This record gives sequence, structure tokens and C-alpha cells, in this order.
Amino acid sequence: MAESLMANSDPTFVAVTTPAAGYAVGEVIQLPDGRAGALRGQTAKTTGQQAAFSVQAKVTLTKGTSLVILKGAPLYWDRSAGSVTPLKAVAGADFFIGVAVADAAAADIIVIVDLNVEPYYTVDIMRDLTDTVVSGDATVVRNAGYATLKIIATSEVEKCDIMSIHSVPVTIPFIVEGRAAVYEIGSGAAVDFNIGIANGTHATDAGAITESVFLHFDDALDIKAESDDGTTEVAATDTTVDAVDDTYFDFAFDCRDLTDIKIYINGVRVLSGSTFALGDATGPMKLLAHIEKTTGTTTGELRVAKLAIRATDLAA
Repeated sequence: MAESLMANSDPTFVAVTTPAAGYAVGEVIQLPDGRAGALRGQTAKTTGQQAAFSVQAKVTLTKGTSLVILKGAPLYWDRSAGSVTPLKAVAGADFFIGVAVADAAAADIIVIVDLNVEPYYTVDIMRDLTDTVVSGDATVVRNAGYATLKIIATSEVEKCDIMSIHSVPVTIPFIVEGRAAVYEIGSGAAVDFNIGIANGTHATDAGAITESVFLHFDDALDIKAESDDGTTEVAATDTTVDAVDDTYFDFAFDCRDLTDIKIYINGVRVLSGSTFALGDATGPMKLLAHIEKTTGTTTGELRVAKLAIRATDLAA
């Protein structure tokens, strides 16, 4: 026998034997290698039949009508709902399915997905080189899959941050994606958390950074949003979305139009009546997670599982 024989010359599909339950037209499954597969053809498959599942293709799939999906975003298949979601579940049987080929509004019921394609991030705070500046007894600890920024009960000025060394200019469109969780929020107005993008960091006060777009917390689980481009500032404004203690939330900043940045939390746009902007910023912009306190024994802990930028030459 030859050392190798071609088993399947077409890498765009995987053939499987249909189980007793059968396969419906267009059914989506997770294959043994972990990839997503979409049934080819317009005919359902019954027990014992060979079924071809596409693993490299652009397919139209159903989505929930409450969530916004941005072009290029990683997507997951929600088995229980039988639809695509941009949110990565902590528990359950959801699996990665690909990236969005186009934007999908909240009211849309379909989205085009490039199967099994992963996004490439221009800057990724969990992958790339970072700087960390710490004052007082604050700490930054890298763990498997996340980083912990923490201030402790010592009554002193404390601050710690993680900032990407790499940056993006304000001359190109980009999208920021993040996943974070508040594990301790403290009990006094002296404690502030900020996560997002900025043109630098600050030794004591993230609010003094001249150019930024942040999600912001101060002594409560209320998620606030703010921006400053050096000319126009939108002060920290309550999004009316609250973080859940010890629970990760997803967020995105759509910066493809720097004069009208759109902010999303868990797939839903927030503060659509506010105009967040970096239109007058000079940049470049870096990823930044920053926590601080001015005094007192209150504590704080922010965990960051994702903070990344996807740059693009396409503004829409």
C-alpha cells in the first residue's frame, strides 16, 4: 500500500453517517474535531445515509432579534435556541461557528457567517506585549485566560493597569472587543475602574487621560460609558446596564466612524442618544485596563478575559 492515499480531495466538507435522529435541511452540528458543520443540499438525511457537512463556506444562519452583530465578530452557535449569538456562554453546549461576514441589526433575523474562520486582532492585550504600572500595594496578576487587577485594604493611594504596547492610529476604522468581570467593587467613591482604549495611562486618575473611550465603574456595579478626544468630552454616563458580581460581560466599541462611536454591552447598543467620539484625537490609541483609589481601606478587583482591536480599511 502507498504511504498515503487521498481520502477526500475536497477540504470544504466532512462526510458523516447520519444517526438515528436524522439531519434536517441546513442543520448545524459540531463535528468530532470541534469545528462547526452545516448540512449541504436541500434534502434531509435519514439513518445510515451519508451526509456532507460544509466546514468552509459562507452560510446564512438565523440569529436572535435582540442582539447586534458587528462585521468580523466571532460568533457562537446556541444549541438551545438554534441560532447564532455573539456572546460566549460560560456554561452550556454552545460552540464557535465562525465570523460575521456583514453587520446584523438587532431586528435582523439572519446573519451571514464564514464557517470556522477566526478573527485576527491587530492588537490583543492577552496575546501581545503590555506595560504595567503599579503604585501602592495594588497588583496585576496574569492567570490562565484572564488577568486580575486588584487594590487592597491598605489605606493609601493605589493604582494598577495593563496597557498594550502596540497601538492603532486614529486614521483607520477599528472595532474594540472586550470581556471583563467585576469581582470586588469597593464601597467608596474613591475607587474607579476603567477599561477600553486610550492614548496613554495616568499615575492616579484615568479621568485625566486626554484621549479615551472607556467603560467606567465607581463604587457600584452600574456600567458607565465615557469618551474624550482632547476637544469634546462625554462624561461618565450610566448605561442603565449593571454588571453582575463575579460574572463576565461582553462589550464592543464600534469605532469605524470616529465621530460617532457606538458602544454595545452584551450585544445591545447603549446610550444611543450620546455621541462618543475620537474625531479630534491625535492618538495613537492603546488598549487599557486601569483601576485606582485615592484613599481608604476599600478594595477592588477587575478581571479581564479579553481586550482586543480589529482594524479594517472598511468603514462599513
